[in-house]
Amino acid sequence: MSRQKSIWIFSFGAACFGFTPIFSKLGFLAGCSLGQIIGSQMLLSTLILWMLTLLRKPDWRRLTKLAVVKLMASGTLSGLTGVFYYASLQYLPASLAIILLFQFVWIGIFYEWIFDRRVPTKLTFLSLILTLFGVVLAANMLGGEFKSLSVKGLVFGLISGFTYAGFIYVNGKVAPEVDPIMRTTFMISGSLIMAIVIFPSMFVTTEMIKSSVWLYSSGTALFGSIIPPLLFSISAPHLPSGISTILGSLELPVAVVMAKLIFAEPIGLLQWLGILLILFSISLDQLKTWFNGRNRAGPTRQIQ
Repeated sequence: MSRQKSIWIFSFGAACFGFTPIFSKLGFLAGCSLGQIIGSQMLLSTLILWMLTLLRKPDWRRLTKLAVVKLMASGTLSGLTGVFYYASLQYLPASLAIILLFQFVWIGIFYEWIFDRRVPTKLTFLSLILTLFGVVLAANMLGGEFKSLSVKGLVFGLISGFTYAGFIYVNGKVAPEVDPIMRTTFMISGSLIMAIVIFPSMFVTTEMIKSSVWLYSSGTALFGSIIPPLLFSISAPHLPSGISTILGSLELPVAVVMAKLIFAEPIGLLQWLGILLILFSISLDQLKTWFNGRNRAGPTRQIQ
């Protein structure tokens, strides 16, 4: 697969993530509970992914019991991210909730510092400072509206950033030898078990079966748990990790634009500048690596 095609496929997968807060927010407005949206999303995602996995006739010989346990355990972090992220959407505008989730960028840096003893570079610290300043602008902290925001929503949003950073940190270390689609299937299965433990009553009510929640959870499942992982598994092997990081940040502007279009959430110029600053800070370290690689390669000569 060509790099250009891989970039388009990966970008579309990242953009799909930006639609998940829209479906969950619509579900809350329709009267659905947090447990209903999370549980039904994980149930649908698990069923569909298992169907896809079994249709592909995977090689089970490379899958050990320990790998299954690790994959499902890491999947609980993904499920917890959904719980706290969607919980923040009950109290905050969708455009702010996604910004809080994106704090996983600097949180992940500290995870590597603490657990891997990987000291951040000066450029990484600069990226961190720019990210935090971008959050100040994007959250409109300089205006008077920030004081009226729900503290509970802000806490839930920040926790989602911590759990998502943990999922990304663990995801790169757990069973890398297993087929990507199979890895995703077991991770989402772990998320389903987590949802059953946290919201046990949600799965046994006739109200749940008749509820319109399935309409909204089908959207969160497709755009959050199914399409992006599948597209990433197809395109990511053909892309450098730095490019994948930059393309993955497309989720942020898509979510903000959709919140503006569908919910008419007010987004001022300073907030847009903050969002752009966050995107730039995410790309800063990777862009330096890319440019350094090009400079080391030197100019290419055309063969006559």
